[in-house]
Amino acid sequence: MAEPIVIWGAGAIGGTLGAHWARAGHAVLLVDTVAAHVEACRTTGLRITGPVSDFTQVIPAVTPAELTGTYARIVLAVKAQATAAAIPMLAPHLAPDGFVFSAQNGLNEIALSRAFGADRVMGCFVNFGADWHGPGEILFGNRSALVIGELDGVTRPRTEAMFALCRDFEPDAILTDDIWSYLWGKMAYGAMLFATALNNDSMSANFGDPARLPVWLALGREVVATALAHGVTPRGFGDFHPMAFAPGVPDAEGKAVVDWLRDFNAIGAKTHSGIWRDLAVRRRKTEAEAQIGLVPGLAAEKGIPVPVTTRVCALIAEIEAGSRAQSAETFMAIGA
Repeated sequence: MAEPIVIWGAGAIGGTLGAHWARAGHAVLLVDTVAAHVEACRTTGLRITGPVSDFTQVIPAVTPAELTGTYARIVLAVKAQATAAAIPMLAPHLAPDGFVFSAQNGLNEIALSRAFGADRVMGCFVNFGADWHGPGEILFGNRSALVIGELDGVTRPRTEAMFALCRDFEPDAILTDDIWSYLWGKMAYGAMLFATALNNDSMSANFGDPARLPVWLALGREVVATALAHGVTPRGFGDFHPMAFAPGVPDAEGKAVVDWLRDFNAIGAKTHSGIWRDLAVRRRKTEAEAQIGLVPGLAAEKGIPVPVTTRVCALIAEIEAGSRAQSAETFMAIGA
């Protein structure tokens, strides 16, 4: 029997990938800290709902304490803030010649490279829409870009094999020699998504409000300026072109991208971001500190001011602490 693909974190991203890979006939082993979710996946099955797919798949699953053995491929799909805790737990289970595939939001590849070495980490830009709704249930809201690549840009046999696996899930997946450009491009979009979670409007309504355009332009410009200062030219997905927010580019180009985001987010079944769901439904900390919270520090290294990104992080933290509510007034407190 083939060695299973270990997916560490069977939530929105990991669970969606794992269910589709298992349905396609690949050996998959889910690892998750939520015991009730693990039990559901391995007994009654993981149900994928929504307009893209609707099926139930029984998948072998364990908690970290139950996992034994070592594996050549570990797909890490935990929230960004859980990366630091996951590293020492998965390290004993990574084969000496194995690698970690980061199917996450943010720049987690930086921390993973420090822990395992850059040659044992593969990057992935994930943008499909999915939400974990409870034990054994995930909403797969919409398809979108899936891009993979080695951190050093060199395509290896393992890269080709992982790319083929990803195409079993997303036929339009892309293999790139510049994964950092996509990760930074997603960071620009991600900063905007965090801002949409400050109120209770849908993502589409947020991007469609002309009064909020200065916020989207400011966030895009701050992240893109930081990426460029670090020698990375951000790339996007669909008609989300991060370089529309580059220094000196007219506002009209950035507005065109924001208009596209309005329309893009109006199509799928997922109306609000996972960040909004963490705050409004699950009442837990978001990925803000571990994701866009990295931007101010990286910007400071290059002398780039990022006041709006910093303000969004602070407001998210206040909502997490219970000192602010998700509201139009909280969004206005960004002050862009």
